[in-house]
Amino acid sequence: MSLKTVGTALTRTLWSRGSGTPPLARNPKANRLSTTCGAFGEANHGEKSKHQSGEAPSPGEHPHKCASGDTKRPKESTRGPGVTGVRRRSFTSKAAPMDQRSYLWTRYNDLKRLVYDLIPPGACKSLNSSVIYANNEVNLAEVDIYGFDYDYTLAQYSNALNALIYNTARDFLVEHFKYPEEIRKYDYLPNFAVRGLHYDIQKGLLMKIDAFHYIQPGTVYRGLSPLPDEEVLELYGGTFHVPLQTDSGFYGKGPKVKQFMDIFSIPEMTLMAVANDFFITNDIEYDPVHLFKDVSEAIGMVHIKGYMYKWIMQDPDKFILRGDETDAVLHKLVSHGKKLFLITNSPFSFVDKGMTHMVGKNWRDFFDVVIVQADKPHFFTDCIKPFRRLDGNGDLRWEKITSLEKGQIYKQGNLFDFLRLTGWRGSKVLYFGDHLYSDLADLMLRHGWRTAAIVPELDQETKVVSAHRYAVNLTWLQALTGLMERLQTHRDAESRGVFQEWQKEREELRQVQPTNACTQ
Repeated sequence: MSLKTVGTALTRTLWSRGSGTPPLARNPKANRLSTTCGAFGEANHGEKSKHQSGEAPSPGEHPHKCASGDTKRPKESTRGPGVTGVRRRSFTSKAAPMDQRSYLWTRYNDLKRLVYDLIPPGACKSLNSSVIYANNEVNLAEVDIYGFDYDYTLAQYSNALNALIYNTARDFLVEHFKYPEEIRKYDYLPNFAVRGLHYDIQKGLLMKIDAFHYIQPGTVYRGLSPLPDEEVLELYGGTFHVPLQTDSGFYGKGPKVKQFMDIFSIPEMTLMAVANDFFITNDIEYDPVHLFKDVSEAIGMVHIKGYMYKWIMQDPDKFILRGDETDAVLHKLVSHGKKLFLITNSPFSFVDKGMTHMVGKNWRDFFDVVIVQADKPHFFTDCIKPFRRLDGNGDLRWEKITSLEKGQIYKQGNLFDFLRLTGWRGSKVLYFGDHLYSDLADLMLRHGWRTAAIVPELDQETKVVSAHRYAVNLTWLQALTGLMERLQTHRDAESRGVFQEWQKEREELRQVQPTNACTQ
């Protein structure tokens, strides 16, 4: 049973069992319209107190019992034509009246027990990180062309690569930018940051901002230490909102806040946090803007100078993961008559070494079009750079490209020429990448391609979501929210006090227990 099924069952049970109103809201001596077995208040309803919270009686329990012991329904009085006889009962109870606060907490405790009873042992093991999760329905029988990025798509890299990028960039800070030698003492923290975090350049803060551009409480870090929410509010003028025009993410191009979206940015975020932490803990005055630019340039030097390419080419076994799976996927697609293409920012020599390691020397036979050093995301948005062909030695040729041929290697170019030369348009194309914005969003929104994201982080995410504690907390959060919505008409002082306690618990349940920025 999935968590969604559990939630549905819980909702139905709550609506059928929790319709009672607090006893003090009733007049004990009042007569109510009823369908009980007592006529005109003659029945003894002492057992009613067992269900004052609105719960249904157990299957083996008689809902009502006449004082005389007669279980037959008495004959109703006869009225005029079209007038139905009405039977009435008294709500007089032998139980002591329950105050409003006790009534609310009784409903709360009954509901909490129900939540634990409804979650079967296997409900929290329903997610599998190895499956494909679809945000939009797609029929793969209608997909004829499959496209791929290379880095972190066809080629998956080990954490050892990020550690090496971090260490090399950290050394650049010391040797090139003359940062203090003590920074070398900070080792790489592989679980500190994840993709998608935002960095306030002027304040030196790493944080998570949601889809509505609000900072999520408890996710702001200055250096390696979390920042209290009260201080965050003070820094941002009493609000958690970050204006769109300050952000440099998918929609914004602002200079103040940067979003890190690719996996290569993880060591960059970690190094920024480490450098900030060093200056703060040693009480050294510094400008966060200068630090941001220095770290960004140091990380850039690792890529520009080709260190990453050299490390992987020298020891592919150490850095490249799951090459046999890449080989199996390509064979499967080609055997079913699908056309394949590759568009990557990496140079040909690097791609050739990695693909040969994973697939074999004839890897180019799988692809109908291979494009290297494409300069994405500009490849998808600009129409200026033409395609250039590379010869067998990797040198540029000078002829004009009028067609994209299988077995050839092309450099640069743009998507508009690609579409014109291949005719591969619309939903018959499915493109795989790792960057949600530059690889995927533009292709989907502008050109109608189907897109798929390679998200290694889902492996850890599904483990967290599949934990029994998470399942119980999520179900209880939904149930508690429903209880508050149902009982919100109680506005007396006692009820408001109880609601404040419940609201505090809701906020605690909504917070993922973080150990670092990665878990936010």
